[in-house]
Amino acid sequence: MTSTTAEGIRGRAAAGDTVVDVDGVSVTFRSRRVSTPALGAVDLRLRRGEFVTIAGPSGCGKSTLLKVVAGLTAPTTGQVRLRGEPVRGPRQDIGFVFQRAALLEWRNVRANILLQAEMRGMDSATARRRCDELVEMTGLTGFEKAMPHELSGGMQQRVSLCRALLHEPDVLLMDEPFGALDALTRERMNTELHRIWRETGVSVLLVTHSVAEAVYLANRVVVMGPRPGTIIEELHVDLPAERDYGETVRHAEFGRVSGRVRELLGSPGGD
Repeated sequence: MTSTTAEGIRGRAAAGDTVVDVDGVSVTFRSRRVSTPALGAVDLRLRRGEFVTIAGPSGCGKSTLLKVVAGLTAPTTGQVRLRGEPVRGPRQDIGFVFQRAALLEWRNVRANILLQAEMRGMDSATARRRCDELVEMTGLTGFEKAMPHELSGGMQQRVSLCRALLHEPDVLLMDEPFGALDALTRERMNTELHRIWRETGVSVLLVTHSVAEAVYLANRVVVMGPRPGTIIEELHVDLPAERDYGETVRHAEFGRVSGRVRELLGSPGGD
């Protein structure tokens, strides 16, 4: 990415300003016979330029919370505001990366990234220029004409990330984006994602089951309890801005925060 583009994003995202407000949001899914509470009353703030990760047990409503923020699921109670405006449906200023890359098999890398531009009616010249910047940033140079089946899982997720960032969203939502990758690839993708976040200044909200991933990536880790999920604790992470993976996982602060997250989740070891 050029410095001009990165500075432009940071110019829109002055540090300390709140970009996402989640106020008393709960979600209950109802059918004819059954009401299933998926998410308890949640209050959460995401500041501009911040990287927040959400950890919690399976089924606690982490993904549901992301979908409410994105405007894909309506809350049963409460409200989400983006830059002070109520979220009442899908937004143009949000990017979303899912666990599966969901690339179109008949489109090459470049065409898959530019699908975002087609859907949003972006200026074609601007979109192509932005696509080139993202391809270079994510290490996809030389693979622009490759088809999805020719790419590894990690490279497919790089394409998905490029697509989500093409329109320069204020907020990037990520739902277990590396959960299907092997451990080594996941570590590399963590390192790349953290670098890309530093370069773009985008505000990120990422859901993960991995304690190590949650702590490595974040400024702040939000821990949720069992369904219906509520936030049981928020932990600030005081690690260096630039993070080598091997050094970071040996850092005392990494150990302190990871230990507390595992304690809250009732998991003394593991990922």
